[in-house]
This record gives sequence, structure tokens and C-alpha cells, in this order.
Amino acid sequence: MSSSSTKGPSLLEKRICAWHAALQSEYHSLCRIAIALYEPDSDTLSTYVYSNAGESPLTLYEAKLANVPSLQQIAETREPRVINDLSVLSHSPAQHTQSILGSGLRSSHTVPIFDDNGLFGFLFYNSTEQEFFSPAVLLKLRIYTDLISLVVLEEARPIRTLRAAVNTARSFAQHRDAETGKHLERMARYARLIARSIAGRHGLTDQYVELLFQLAPLHDVGKIAVPDRILLKTGRLTGDEFSIMKSHVPKGIEIVSMLMEEFSLEKLEYGQMLKNVVAYHHENFDGAGYPHGLSGSDIPIEARITRVADVFDALTSERPYKEAWTNDKAMQELKENRGGMFDPECVDALSESISAVEEIQQMFTQDFLG
Repeated sequence: MSSSSTKGPSLLEKRICAWHAALQSEYHSLCRIAIALYEPDSDTLSTYVYSNAGESPLTLYEAKLANVPSLQQIAETREPRVINDLSVLSHSPAQHTQSILGSGLRSSHTVPIFDDNGLFGFLFYNSTEQEFFSPAVLLKLRIYTDLISLVVLEEARPIRTLRAAVNTARSFAQHRDAETGKHLERMARYARLIARSIAGRHGLTDQYVELLFQLAPLHDVGKIAVPDRILLKTGRLTGDEFSIMKSHVPKGIEIVSMLMEEFSLEKLEYGQMLKNVVAYHHENFDGAGYPHGLSGSDIPIEARITRVADVFDALTSERPYKEAWTNDKAMQELKENRGGMFDPECVDALSESISAVEEIQQMFTQDFLG
């Protein structure tokens, strides 16, 4: 099960590239189709998938929607926008605007994507020609817009179903571990920070990074099968108790497999990523972890990322048996175990993102209820 889930374009990427190629056969200057996802909890837009003639001007990028008034207006009115001369934005200080202009794009068409929960994201078309998006072109694009929006929303549904099912399982089990709270929100965002930082060296796409953000919080789903007397014990676990605690990994795989079968999600494209996160997030970089004793690059990168993100937040969070550590103390602990318990790249990536870590901590403050 330890095969990597990071290689090759996803089915969604392949579809968008195919539709882009079909459009370009008629409209040669339509050189970019891109999707950004919206995260309401943090008011953040993140690049997701794209098809671009040449190098994409924006990858592994995020911005606050509140800092992009033009997109905020589109979200509020739910109306698409056309800018047929992007030079009118040349004085904007925004990084994304300057990147778009610097890549030679001269006109844009932006469409908001909504689902039952509200704003889901944006679909962008760009051309190297000014005045490209005429009424005739917009009419032609409408069917592609509907198709792309539908496929993106359909892809998101299985992940949401899995997360909802896991949360329900926790609720039924009266699971009182602090990981039911803001811990999962924070560690998911730490995982995204790490993944973005090391993406270039590991060939991680925008879509991979965002899916890891969605799936990393499910890493400890197997703990719903661990008795509270062990899960919530304030003292050191005995050998027998630790063996029971370690069983949450195979139990997690059982639960994930059962849920995927129950909801007919066996063919979920990123199901392997989820299984890797659940199965290998307690493996140590030096091979001393459990349950398989994998080491180095034999541990899937999503599991190495999740391990660092999870442990850092556990250290900096209050628990029934300890006070929260400072960021400096927790980071020092990670660094001392760099190359031992933890992937050195992942430790370095989180260490270099400490200002972003602090922003996440301010946004999702401790909510321990124990």
C-alpha cells in the first residue's frame, strides 16, 4: 500500500487539458483555463488545477478573498466578469495580477462556482489577445463552463462524504480526544504549508496540496476504536496499553476501507493518498516507527508531511496531561529529531513558515474541552 500517490496528472487535470485543447483548436489565443478553490473558514483562495499554454503564471499560490475586491464583488453578485484589457490593472500591487500581466495575458473571463454551501471557487479563462471575450466567444464557453464546474464539484463530493462519515463515527463513539477540535484545522493547514514548500522537489501539484489539506485530518480515524481509558490516560502507557494504542493504525485502514465501500468510493482517485496518510503517519524517517518500520523515501511523502504537521500541533496544544509548548520549544524538538523521527525537508519547511504558522494559530485558537 505504500506506493506514492503523487505521480502523473489527475483525471481532472487531464479532462481540463483536453477541453482546453478542443477550445484552442478554434481559439488559438485562449491560452489558460484555471480553477481556484475557496476556503470560507479562513477566507482563502488557493490555486487548484489549470491548463496553460506554456508555464502557468500562478501555482501553489493563495490569497485572502477580502484582499481581492474584484473577486469579492463577483462572489457577492454571482455574476461572471469580463476584462478585455488587463492593462487597466497594471498599477495593482497584487502578486497574482502582476504574474498574470507578466506572462503576456491580456484579457480575462472569470466565473464564480457555487454549491449548496455557498462559494466554492472561481473558474478563470485568459487570452493573449485584448478584446478576445466577445459575446460569441462567451456563448461558446458557456457549455465548457457548466461542464468544468460540474466535474469539479463532483470530484469534491466524495471527499466531503468521507469527512462527514468520519465525523459522524467520532460523534457516535463519543470521542473526546482534543483532535476533534481545532487541532485538525491547524494541522491540516500546517500540512498544506509544508507541501507547498517542498512541492517543486517532489513534483507535487496544486491539486495534490489541496487534497492533502482535505485528507490529512483523517489520519487518526482509527482512534475511535481505542478505549477512553487508554486514549485519555494522563500518565505513561504500559506496554500492553501502547500496543492497543498502536492498533489505531490498522483499525483506521479498516474504517477507511469500510467507508469507501459503503459509499461506493472504491475508485476515488486520491483514495491511495488517504490510505497512505492513515497507514504510515507513525513511521519514523530512520525506520524506528510503526507499524511497518519503513524509512526515508519508502514512507509516502503525504505521510511524512502529516507526521510533522500533527506532532507540531500536538506539542503546541494543551492536553489533559500537559500544558501547551511554545512554538520555539516545539520547533526545537522537531529539529532535534530531524532525520530521526521526522523527514528533514518537512521540518525545515515548517520552520521556514513560522509566520504563517502563527497566523493559523491565531485563526484557530485552542478549544480543548477535556
